[in-house]
Amino acid sequence: MTTTNRNTSSAIHLVPVWLTLMLLCLKASARAQTTNATQSQSNSPAPRTEISARPSFKQLRADEDWSLLRDPQRRRETLDTLKYIPIGQRAGWYLSFGGEIRPYYERYQHEDWGTEPEDETGFLLQRYMVHADLHLGAHVRFFGQLKSGIETGRRGGPRPPDEDKLDVHQAFVQFSAQPTKEALLQLRIGRQELSFGSSRLVSTREGPNVRQSFDAVRLSLHARQWTLDAFASKPVQTKRGFFDDAANHAQTFWGTYAVRPWAALPLKGRVDLYYLGLAKKRARFAQGAGHERRHTIGARVWNPRATWDYNVELVYQFGEFVTAQTSAIRAWTAASDTGYTWRRLPLNPRLGLKANVTSGDQDPADNKLETFNPLFPKGAYFGQLSPVGPLNHRDLHPNVELTLWQDIALTADWVFYWRQSTRDAVYGIPGNLQRRGDQSAARFIGQQPGLEISWQANHHTTFTINYARFLAGRFLHETPPGRDITYFAAWLTYKF
Repeated sequence: MTTTNRNTSSAIHLVPVWLTLMLLCLKASARAQTTNATQSQSNSPAPRTEISARPSFKQLRADEDWSLLRDPQRRRETLDTLKYIPIGQRAGWYLSFGGEIRPYYERYQHEDWGTEPEDETGFLLQRYMVHADLHLGAHVRFFGQLKSGIETGRRGGPRPPDEDKLDVHQAFVQFSAQPTKEALLQLRIGRQELSFGSSRLVSTREGPNVRQSFDAVRLSLHARQWTLDAFASKPVQTKRGFFDDAANHAQTFWGTYAVRPWAALPLKGRVDLYYLGLAKKRARFAQGAGHERRHTIGARVWNPRATWDYNVELVYQFGEFVTAQTSAIRAWTAASDTGYTWRRLPLNPRLGLKANVTSGDQDPADNKLETFNPLFPKGAYFGQLSPVGPLNHRDLHPNVELTLWQDIALTADWVFYWRQSTRDAVYGIPGNLQRRGDQSAARFIGQQPGLEISWQANHHTTFTINYARFLAGRFLHETPPGRDITYFAAWLTYKF
């Protein structure tokens, strides 16, 4: 039997294991909910405020605060004993454990428009993460998190963010001080996740199997209505072995980010203002490969989910790109996401429209580089299927969201992609060149209808199914292979 066949067979055999795991998680959570309901009925009814005050799981697990569970009356599940373990009799001294399991089945037909090996059975991605959070009073905290990402059955082998057998994802110490009653100052030193704004430029890379972290120093100030962050970092390079991840010394990433409410905006919005710097020794664009030093300034205005919601972001980039000659970087992007929710109608429909554009290089032979760099963007940028990255592109993205039941949501969308400059390439999300731009003058890349159903079984467990098609446009047909992509994914996320 060949290696490919063994891998495929292993993937097929692991699917029942994944389904069994899903059922066990759901069964355990259902048992916990039933126990909680019985306790609530047998005892005096708990106040609604107490239930709503329960901490919740967050995408950035280091931002969770389980100190409320110091009150035993708030512990409603068996696993709550792991969320708050007091250390001695000192106030605020406690240890908290948590983790995540995410088995993820993925299947492509004609991945990357036919450039990848065909796989008729799909493959399995597994993510395991566990963390410990030690609080030594109000001023000192240690946070550590291990990760394991495993790929099984992909015919072309694991992609860069698919596999990292076992490694340290986060390990930082945090010092906190409160110089005034209205100000909180925090300093984090060590390996940590960074995510700002809508994750368009700085993210944890949640979609792929292995998340992104940084070796960083980060200073945060929360004062009245302002939240200010300043950081300097090296991105951590994902490697496939055991405890072999290390800082990527070919890149340095730094910046400042500020957020505050802005009453001048309609619908009581907020504003983000930021500067981000990137120095990269080996950058590659259609213009060539060389040293990149890029500065990014941006502003974002947005409001939390309301009847009308909006998210508008404008970014400008400048700097130098050094190859055989020195090119001045002059790039930009504009992004918007606007929606309206009918809360009084059945299914609470939200109709939304996203529209984005990123600059592309107008002339690869001149001394300017106009290709936008999305820095460290979120992985599933336009959806779980995202073969086109936010460089030299335009997209129009209508979508509708429905709440079928209280815990089941459906999202249907349709994305249309064009090249912004017909002389620049089509890039992937990490910035890799997908197709050169000098072999076709066509602008239209393709269109992508998709459907996603998500079931929030309980606050621990979410089950999601995603289906999408990418219908190749003229540019891909003129730069073959240009086959249509069919994509299916199903995954379970269990957090504790």
